[in-house]
Amino acid sequence: MTPAFAPADSATLPFHVVSPDGLEAFLSGPGAAHAGWLTATGFQAALGELRLLPGADGKLAGAVAGLGTDKARARQRFGLAKAVAGLPGGDWHLEGPLTQDQTAEAALAWLLSGYRFDRYRPGAAAPALSRLKAPAGLDTARIEAMAAGEFLTRDLINTPAQDMGPAELEQAVLDLAARFGATTQAIRGDDLLAQNFPMIHAVGRASPREPRLLDLRWGSTGPRLTLVGKGVCFDTGGLNIKPSNGMSLMKKDMGGAATVLGLAQMVMALNLPLRLRVLIPAVENVISGNAQKPKDILISRKGLTVEVNDTDAEGRLILGDALAYAVEEETDALISMATLTGAARIAVGPDLAPYWAQDDAMAAALEAGAKTGFDPVWRLPFHDAYESVIEPGIADLDNAPGFGFAGSITAALFLRRFADHPRYMHFDIYGHSPTEAPARPKGGVGQGARAILNALPQMLGI
Repeated sequence: MTPAFAPADSATLPFHVVSPDGLEAFLSGPGAAHAGWLTATGFQAALGELRLLPGADGKLAGAVAGLGTDKARARQRFGLAKAVAGLPGGDWHLEGPLTQDQTAEAALAWLLSGYRFDRYRPGAAAPALSRLKAPAGLDTARIEAMAAGEFLTRDLINTPAQDMGPAELEQAVLDLAARFGATTQAIRGDDLLAQNFPMIHAVGRASPREPRLLDLRWGSTGPRLTLVGKGVCFDTGGLNIKPSNGMSLMKKDMGGAATVLGLAQMVMALNLPLRLRVLIPAVENVISGNAQKPKDILISRKGLTVEVNDTDAEGRLILGDALAYAVEEETDALISMATLTGAARIAVGPDLAPYWAQDDAMAAALEAGAKTGFDPVWRLPFHDAYESVIEPGIADLDNAPGFGFAGSITAALFLRRFADHPRYMHFDIYGHSPTEAPARPKGGVGQGARAILNALPQMLGI
């Protein structure tokens, strides 16, 4: 499924967008022919409210949708997508006094609302999709790239672990590389030990599906950007096994990998002038006789020793080796993304992507990019006073300190020990929409990728 705008020469119907304050002017102006109908049906221009407009010949003449109040829009991203979901198939164009930002949000919401995950329902009848004619004055190629990258992320997260293990995730990387002329490398199984990735191997060795480190490179000129994504394709918790309710969503534990791949697709599709590297440690955290055990002490790629106090805190272990590897090469910015801690969800819920940044200028660029990408983020601190919490005494680091507080911050501090770079940024995302929302069906969802994409020009000077 490739999201795209309707062809420029297609015949379209008007999709009028009206605010409550502008409703009276609309009814006496562009909507005068349908004023009686809209009044009789109680149209109030609430956010996402939709009325289909009948023509004199009985055919569809257009539609009118509510833009809602400023307060309503502040409480609901992509609210116009609620109206888009009620449209019949066909091609449409926007009409109404929308600002540039409102037009961009509406256009992106329209494309995102077309997402369907129907891999396991091949016989299901797909609803007819409406298409939007690209609004004038927008960078529509960028909006299409954002939507396509998001679709890739959602597809990867939504695919169950039986069909999205480490090998299948590697194939997704290969497929993406082939589309854009990128190069790839994979280190698998016991070769991880031979090439000094002991923590990736320790987490993944219990599975019959070999753990691996995936490495994608693209671009030959410009500043360097390195993305690292957590690729735990399923997480039982290991010997510290999760309860069933905690395990039910663990197909999404590779959401960090899925999100950096979606972002990588955006970067490559737009042919941004940079050198991109994507590293994904891909594993399953399952149980067998050779599974790592609580209180094991691992010697990481960086040489730091790590006491494993909880085998369910495995994401930071595999990311530690990948981050240490990442900074062995020069890079201008290093960003990791992971579905890492429940503490992050408790702190900010499922809709916000918390992040940590070493560099204030990078954080400022990201905040601006989040607004223009309709991709909310929230900065949390690398709080140095908690460094001692992750030092167990018997080893250099503790992967699951019993501090009882600030779990997402201590996890970020753990990762920072391996990401020895002044321009390091880390995201602790959820990667899942727990309920239906406009332009975001229940299930896998990307977080932070559009914010980063929009921040790259300022972050990297491109």
